[in-house]
Order: sequence, then structure tokens, then C-alpha cells
Amino acid sequence: MIETGRPGMRKNGFLRNGRWAWAWLLACLCSWAAAAPPVRIAVVSLADDPRYDRRQLEKRYPGHPEGRPLDGAKVAAAESRFALDAIGVTLVLEPIEVRAAADIAATVSDLLRQNVQYFVLDLPAPAVVQATRAAAAAQALLLNVSADDDSLRGADCAPHLLHTLPSLRMRSDALLQYLAARKWRKGLLLHGPLPADRQQQAAFLQSAKRFGVAWSAQRPFKLSNDPRERDLSNLNLLTTGVDYDAIVVADSAGEFARSLPYASALPRPVAGANGLTAQAWHWAWERNGGPQLSRRFGKSAGRPMTSFDWAAWAAVKAVVAAVTLWPQAGFARQREALISGEVVLDGFKGPRLSFRPWDGQLRQPLFLAHPDGVIATAPLEGFLHPKNDLDTLGADAPETACRKAR
Repeated sequence: MIETGRPGMRKNGFLRNGRWAWAWLLACLCSWAAAAPPVRIAVVSLADDPRYDRRQLEKRYPGHPEGRPLDGAKVAAAESRFALDAIGVTLVLEPIEVRAAADIAATVSDLLRQNVQYFVLDLPAPAVVQATRAAAAAQALLLNVSADDDSLRGADCAPHLLHTLPSLRMRSDALLQYLAARKWRKGLLLHGPLPADRQQQAAFLQSAKRFGVAWSAQRPFKLSNDPRERDLSNLNLLTTGVDYDAIVVADSAGEFARSLPYASALPRPVAGANGLTAQAWHWAWERNGGPQLSRRFGKSAGRPMTSFDWAAWAAVKAVVAAVTLWPQAGFARQREALISGEVVLDGFKGPRLSFRPWDGQLRQPLFLAHPDGVIATAPLEGFLHPKNDLDTLGADAPETACRKAR
């Protein structure tokens, strides 16, 4: 028996109820979205940071910044807009330029009082330490994007401090892996007089011991107008008298290293501050969506993307990944997920990236590159780790100097 009329009533009732259901759901979503506070990320930098002095940027030394990493953070924020819109969350980048390093702690404290919880730190290592201490008792997460000092991952580490820029040790491990893989087992180490040069030298010594590279000699260099120190900048004298397979140069300023390739007494490759360098990003990377990221950045910033730009981009993307995974769980859950390594990040470099629980460093491959191209990525094939091959770069859990509980 076919009923007439009643089915129509049911249809109309269904439509009415369906409209009410959709209206109720939309109202709930709009209510939750309106109630969800924006995700605020303060990008803190120094106004007079010498790393970004105009004359220094114009020299474009390999591995040095070519502009402020804020440009990378802006690209990441723009890329994330669609994913955040889908969950009703707004991301707000707040560039904060501090006049002097002495004001860092006060600035961070003031931002904390304004309920800012995520900080991207574009600061030298001493200023990162100040910011970290200022936020020690607060519910906050700090991401270092421009200081590669190993001390920040060691003695000066903190539970609420993460790092997206590779450490000195990671970069030196990548280079010494390459030397070992090519069986260039004898190196000539040239090192400058600056404290940062000595840090680079220490990292190279540790990496050489790890990968079985010996030093034929370690020689200091110095660029000076003093006639009594002329020999310390004489490339022929510095590179003669011993046999070696490669020259490794620790030069944080970059000026001496620029003159070294093709000028040594023996025809040998140069690595470190010039020649072959280890970088978090390189404009010539052609896989894993790298060209698309480089083009987006170049269109936005008007210059090539560097390691520092990539580190700021990765920091914002990491925050977005945590927020999109747990949009309603709150900051504490998102923070714990990042610190513990639970959040994984697509860095456009191949494998998924995560933060090491023991020192807060972002695991990542590094590009072994010269100015015009990438020749390999580290870890290289054959360099293995019991848990994660990316942990062959940098201080591993058993050897970390970080002793603060995480």
C-alpha cells in the first residue's frame, strides 16, 4: 500500500529539521570560532643586531643571513591561513624590535603579561639566554631561529626553548661526514681569532673524532694591518709544509675564508666557512617541493631564502602544526607536543622533522652545497643511528650537555 501525503509531510519535516540542524551546527562553530583567542607569535629581534648590518649583508658570505628572518615567518603565516581558517583560528605575527640587548628581558616580560605565549627569537645567543630566563616561570614557548651556538643546546638549554636553526655541531658533523665518505681522512684546519671562530673549531674537532678524520695541522689565521702579523694571513704559508686531503676553515666573519678556494699551496677542496658549506636551506634545492617554497619566499621577500629564513619559516609552521592538531586542547597540550617530539613537520627537505626531547633541537637533513648548487644531503648514506639517522648530526642523547629536565 502506497501512502500519499504522509511521505510529503515526512520530507518537509526532514527539511525543516535538517535546516535547524545545520543552523545549530553553524551557530556552534561560529560561536566556538568567535570564542577561540588568536594564536599570537611575537617575533623578537634587536634593532642594532650587527649580523644584519647593511654592509655585512651586501657581502653575502656563504651561510650568513641576507635579510631578517621575519620574512620567512611571514611566508609561513600566509601558507597556514587556509588550514587555520578551517578550524576557526587566527594567527597573528607581532614583530617586536628591541632597541638594545639590555631591554630583552623586560620586553619578554611585558609580552608575557599581554598573554603572548609563542616567541620566535631572532637574537644572538646571549640575548636568547636573557629571553629564556625571563620566560622561565611563565607558560610560554620560545623558538630560536638565528643563534647556532652549541651552548644553547647544552649548558644554557631550557625546557621551554626549542631551536629550528641547525647547531654548529650539526653543520660540522655534516661536513665531516662528507669528508669521511669521500675518504678525505687528513684535514688542514685553519681557525680565526674570534670567540665564534673558536666555537667552530671546537665543533670541527668533535666531529672529526666522531667520523675518523685526522688533522695534519691546525693553524691560526688573522687578517691584520700589522706588518708583524703578515704571515698569519699569507695563504701560501698557511697551506704549505704538510700533506692533507681537504682544508677546513673556521671563520665566523667569512672574510678570510672567501679568499681561500683555489689559492692554497696544494690543490685541495675547501670546506667550512666557504667552498663546501652545510646549510639548513639552499635556493638550488630541487626536490621535495623546494623550488616552490623558494619561489614563494623570493616573491614575498625579493631575495633568495637562506637558512635563517627557513628556520623562522619552520618555527611558525611548527606552531601551526601543533595548533591544528589540538585546536581546543589549549596551549599546554600544544607546547608539550612540540617539546616531546610528538609534532612532526614537513620541512620540504624529505623526511618528517621533529624536536629532540633532550636538547630542543629540530632534527633535519642539511644541504652540502657550494654557492651555485647542492651536491649532497646529510646524513649521508651509510651513516646510521639506532633510532633516527637524523640524530647522527649534532649532540646525541648520551652525550648532550643539557641537564635541565624536560
